[in-house]
Amino acid sequence: MSDCPHSPALPDGAYADFRESMSYGDYLKLDQLLSAQQPLSGQHNELLFIIQHQTTELWMKLALHELIAARNQIMGDELSPAFKMLSRVSRIMNNLIQAWDILATLTPTEYSSFRESLAKSSGFQSHQNRSLEFIFGNKNAAMLKPFEHRPEMHTPLKALLDAPSIYDEANRLLARRGFVLDSVATQRNWSLPYVANDSVVKAWTTVYTNPKAHWDLYELAEKLVDLEDYFRQWRFRHVTTVERVIGFKRGTGGTAGVGYLREMVNVRLFPELWDLRTGL
Repeated sequence: MSDCPHSPALPDGAYADFRESMSYGDYLKLDQLLSAQQPLSGQHNELLFIIQHQTTELWMKLALHELIAARNQIMGDELSPAFKMLSRVSRIMNNLIQAWDILATLTPTEYSSFRESLAKSSGFQSHQNRSLEFIFGNKNAAMLKPFEHRPEMHTPLKALLDAPSIYDEANRLLARRGFVLDSVATQRNWSLPYVANDSVVKAWTTVYTNPKAHWDLYELAEKLVDLEDYFRQWRFRHVTTVERVIGFKRGTGGTAGVGYLREMVNVRLFPELWDLRTGL
């Protein structure tokens, strides 16, 4: 009898030969994905900073995929699929909120050790972050400028700027359902920031005061409120984490840093859905 222990076997039926088959790593393009982290400073903590922002971009990509599809479903009066998509985005946003806990382990000293490697790069220049703002309705044409040198980013971002936001489409749905809305709420220059309108407050208030008669609209409104709630929390955790790590220094992208981010916390995306609560 041999004294050599037997090597553990693969689980029964598990594939082991991938010379002519697609593997897990092949499907997910892991060679490219895991080679995309290229710290420039040689400092230990830079990898955390890179992975935090790269994973955020991946989650934002999925959020945009779902939001654009949800907007299209609302345009087509198909609300049930939109509800599933909007719920998924809320879960994505919750995941992004929790992710700030990881970046908050970065101390000011640790961040300062590699901050110069960022040069002028900043999350302010994230075209996906800007796309989220646009589809939610926080429109500002000046924000296109950082992307003028990249048409593959500028063109779809400009399209989102010029198109109705998801909230615009929700309000247009109200009009299609027979609610009387001012034309400024349903036919306007979509590239301009949204301005709250009394007729929209009245329409959504009717939905909330008689939810049984307008249940799908009622549910849509609450899905949108959920989204903005999570989005506000994400912004708040952002500014809190930045203040914790760099204090009140200017951002690498040239903005006022914490000051700018605090202004963003105060931006309201779906104002009438919040305003109506006071009168209920």
